[in-house]
Amino acid sequence: METLFDNCRPLITSEEIQDRVRELAGRISDDYYGKDLLLIVLLKGGFIFLADLVRNLTIPCEVEFVTASSYRDGVQRSIEVEIDVNIKSNITGREIIIVEGIVDTGHTLANLMRELSERGIQSCRVCTLLDKPSARQIKADVHYVGFEIPDVFAVGYGLDFMEQYRNLSYIAELSPASPDATIRRELVKRPDFASTAAEPVEPSVIPSEGELAEKHRRQSRFRMDK
Repeated sequence: METLFDNCRPLITSEEIQDRVRELAGRISDDYYGKDLLLIVLLKGGFIFLADLVRNLTIPCEVEFVTASSYRDGVQRSIEVEIDVNIKSNITGREIIIVEGIVDTGHTLANLMRELSERGIQSCRVCTLLDKPSARQIKADVHYVGFEIPDVFAVGYGLDFMEQYRNLSYIAELSPASPDATIRRELVKRPDFASTAAEPVEPSVIPSEGELAEKHRRQSRFRMDK
């Protein structure tokens, strides 16, 4: 009998994830030593990544949570991002890192960064476990990247499909294809930190709502190839 995980093809092992999380935490600890760091995690996909990340940091930090949704029916991307920002901390003048489980189109990040900029933050960086540059629809700077992956539907380690698969300890490609189909592990990249060490984004350069709306009008909706 087919089980829930039969249509998952492993992309990144649990051991590879933990090793990379330690590297990310080490780099962030160096970059933010002596600074007033606030981590803002996007729920629900980033919660496991955040938990492992903060336990490997060697510097003080605070944590806040926001919820965002940009998928409809589980897999259909939407430019209409729903974000619930209920931050209790005073973020005026703070240095922020947004923690994501995965970055693809960039719409969620752009909307959240615009929202944060209106609250007077000092700077903002983005840390994501997974990045899908080939799926990007608008510009979205990502500063700390765990792994670059192809444009596949990834689940596990907090990422879901219809609220399932979050409990996997590894990252897998969700696909209806035969389990013995070619696994795309060779397309997974582990970027060098030097290639993602962009400067923090200043509030003045975060796109306005009008600019984003104009970009939205030029985008066509599509379904992911599975």
